[in-house]
Amino acid sequence: MKRLLLLSLLDLCLALLVLGCAAAGTSTPRDSARDSPTASATAKALPAAETPLPSPTPSPQRRPFQPRVEVVAEQLDVPWSLAFAPDGRLFFTERSGRVRVITKGRVEPEPLATLRVTAVTEAGLMGLALDPEFSRNGYLYVMYTYRAGDQLRNRVSRLTERDGKATDEHILLDNLPAGNIHDGGRLKFGPDRKLYITLGDTGNSAFAQQRDTLAGKILRINPDGSIPPDNPFPGSPVYSLGHRNPQGLAWHPVTGVLFETEHGPTGNDEVNIIEAGRNYGWPQVQARAGNPEFVDPILFFNPSVAPSGATFYQGDKLGDWTGNLFFAGLVGQQLHRIVLKAPDFREVESHESLNLGEYGRLRDVVEGPDGFLYFATNNRDGRGRPGPTDDRILRIVP
Repeated sequence: MKRLLLLSLLDLCLALLVLGCAAAGTSTPRDSARDSPTASATAKALPAAETPLPSPTPSPQRRPFQPRVEVVAEQLDVPWSLAFAPDGRLFFTERSGRVRVITKGRVEPEPLATLRVTAVTEAGLMGLALDPEFSRNGYLYVMYTYRAGDQLRNRVSRLTERDGKATDEHILLDNLPAGNIHDGGRLKFGPDRKLYITLGDTGNSAFAQQRDTLAGKILRINPDGSIPPDNPFPGSPVYSLGHRNPQGLAWHPVTGVLFETEHGPTGNDEVNIIEAGRNYGWPQVQARAGNPEFVDPILFFNPSVAPSGATFYQGDKLGDWTGNLFFAGLVGQQLHRIVLKAPDFREVESHESLNLGEYGRLRDVVEGPDGFLYFATNNRDGRGRPGPTDDRILRIVP
């Protein structure tokens, strides 16, 4: 009996000795699992003969893009529309009736043209577009307000630039609806080489739905003023209807889809995708009404930002902004950036108001041939607070 007890004690000591040696060695996967569940999962996923690879060193993060603003020109008289020529010159309109040019960073002292316009409240010389064949034919297009008796009317004309002057006015569309407010006024050539024209409701909201007036519509014409045969309403320049005060036009550089910015009634400002023959609802609906008779905007704003000129940035010098939609804000007094969702780029992924500084009311934005964004202030339009150097054209650089 004593011998059996002695053997049992010896066996117990031997077992304890073995356990102590194991504890002094390398921990097993089960031990690692107690300290780190992640390590346990890793260990179970590897064959017994393998060991985990070291984690890769994280690459340094790209520094966020910091825009800087430079003054291009100052002490201007309400610059309304900006357009670059193929040779790098920047053409712009002043609402009082002058077409002017910036050559190699210098504003030419003499206007390219001075038109007899009626500049009152929101009316005057507004839109400007250069012909797709401008280098060859020198054609530039303008939209302006004039007085016919006791009425205001709008007109779209073509001028020819030669030797620093734009002359030979050729009227393309005349006797267009006009008012003290809501004149639209944007001119842009699309990728189809047709001229697109925005007209507001001129202060009478019912006009936007009426087919017997061009007010509250986006128009599309040939460069010679004729009606394209593929317009949605045969024999009519109307491309879309139901607009309150459309101010910006821009085509997506990949899809060719037309985007538009539009003023709402003290809120419900819109960014729309424009399709031929569609009705955008004003004044029957605003913002996203979900009414199948009308097209809802892809983005709307409350409170108002008064969106104006728009462009897609196609360069590569301004951070990750390539392919983004930009538009100027009058009431919001900021430049806005919209990122669209791939692959069809018809929905908004994100939106931001750029913190560029205090520049006041912004009317138009375009991309320059240098890969920078240019924008114009409108602080002398009767609704801003002009400073001693207003109005200005500025540009965004890295």
